[in-house]
Amino acid sequence: MTYQAPVDDIVFSLKTVAALGEMDTSGLYPGLDADTVMAVIEEAGKFGAEVLAPLNAVGDRIGSKLTDGKVMTPPGFSAAYLQFVEGGWSALPCSEAYGGQGLPEIVATPVGEIWNAANVSFGLCPLLTQGAIHAIEAGGSDELKAKFLPKMVAGAWTGTMNLTEPHAGSDLGPLSARAEPQGDGTYRITGTKIFITYGDHDMAENIIHLVLARLPDAPPGTRGISLFLVPKYLVNGDGSLGDRNDVICAGVEHKLGIMASPTCVMKFGENGGATGYLVGEENRGLATMFVMMNAARLGVGAQGVGIAERATQHAIAYAKERRQGKSLSANGSGGMSPIIEHADIRRMLLTMKSLTQAARMICYATARELDIGHRGKDEKERKDALNRAALLTPLAKAFSTDIANEVASLGVQVHGGMGFVEETGAAQYLRDARILPIYEGTNGIQAIDLVTRKLTLDGGATVTAFLSGLAGIVASVRAANRSDFGHTAARLGEALVSLQSATLWMAQMLPGNTEKALASATPYLRVMSLTAGGAYLAKGALSEPAGSPRVAIARFFAENLLTETKSLAEAVQHGADSVLVDAHGAVFA
Repeated sequence: MTYQAPVDDIVFSLKTVAALGEMDTSGLYPGLDADTVMAVIEEAGKFGAEVLAPLNAVGDRIGSKLTDGKVMTPPGFSAAYLQFVEGGWSALPCSEAYGGQGLPEIVATPVGEIWNAANVSFGLCPLLTQGAIHAIEAGGSDELKAKFLPKMVAGAWTGTMNLTEPHAGSDLGPLSARAEPQGDGTYRITGTKIFITYGDHDMAENIIHLVLARLPDAPPGTRGISLFLVPKYLVNGDGSLGDRNDVICAGVEHKLGIMASPTCVMKFGENGGATGYLVGEENRGLATMFVMMNAARLGVGAQGVGIAERATQHAIAYAKERRQGKSLSANGSGGMSPIIEHADIRRMLLTMKSLTQAARMICYATARELDIGHRGKDEKERKDALNRAALLTPLAKAFSTDIANEVASLGVQVHGGMGFVEETGAAQYLRDARILPIYEGTNGIQAIDLVTRKLTLDGGATVTAFLSGLAGIVASVRAANRSDFGHTAARLGEALVSLQSATLWMAQMLPGNTEKALASATPYLRVMSLTAGGAYLAKGALSEPAGSPRVAIARFFAENLLTETKSLAEAVQHGADSVLVDAHGAVFA
């Protein structure tokens, strides 16, 4: 089944939560109008459908391989990347100061969704490169920026992040990679990093690694971590490539999914030390690296939306073609019915479609706030928007990637037994999706971040204003009093009450019972995500006429999925004790 970018759904989501229709009058995006945004998205859709999507299955089947010390991507990937670069796609979200197009997040996020829906293994390469560019921009010296960013923005060089070590996963405090100053402004980097996406490959002429390491006199723990830029090939003064640096790929992991994306074991300094350059301040590397990670978290959320969209398209196409049994709507006609006519299949497909659209809106809302945070007219507007983006980012990353797994699993179910064999392609989406809740900060970490850091932003004013905005949407749905919305207003109102009570409980627990808050963080994130997603769907549906499929989707979400919020809020407020009561006792004996 071929992929088609859901341009109409993307544009509708942008209009609903990113004010796409107000671009000409908002003053936020000078020189950019809605027609241009739509044109970019349409062109990205063509490239995704015509160039990237056909490589998805072959990439999964063949994978990337380490041969004679070189990582080779599957057939077609290098040529596709060259087309990607020649089309200017690598430069789309990057600063014009280094040759980028400077387009905002509300363009970069849906375009990233398209790359990942078409071919998530391919989409990982530009995602990490753009994150590395942001980190170098934020912390690099003027010399480093001038030397490395133009080539990275152009796509000639790609970027990576090197955090994890064999003995240190999400907790970076114990990392042991070392950096020895050489007295000439460079450092000798030694150590091993694992799980490095596109740590080596054959698609670009150079790879720029951002590596966390410790200086000799660094304090222990995360306070003693510095960030270094370590190129695969050293760069001469005139910008040409010099000698190979002392960095190698020692292995490519054998994974559950994303087979075409090389996940590398990287060794630095096997022959005396790799040359690196300090990015930012000594012992402040995590602060700069988090610029990259936060950018990547929204990007990973868009990955989740992309895979969910692809799995949904695949399942709908199959359900229209596959005939089995006779539906009650067949009216006595002969032969078997397409399975899409069966009620339970429709339930699954509506679940897939509505979860995907709700997650898309959350991601685009986050992108909009980031744009205001960077482009707003005054400091307060920018600060408030960045706080709202910070509140939404855990939802964008965690909810979107959780539902990617749920949607892809339902896609297998729609296919029945044929979903469990590889030839239909449904299983690949489930395998590819499984990594998304793990990398760039596990979804449990996202939930903890939400309750311990984001709920307290601006003394709680950020979340209070967010809840007030959702209440305004609920009031609008009630006031519309449309029969085609069914019980949407009631279910939305109940979900908001559940979210409000869970938020109040969190506020009460955080000062003195933090462990209880941590135990309930994941269901709390789900309550907030479902409520926000349902509200955004309903807000968009209000602009649609009766009989619109978008009204049907919003209603389905409210009447079938928002009902979970009440039980989730109960788990938030009354489930923590059962999590903590026997943490090291008989349960785990």
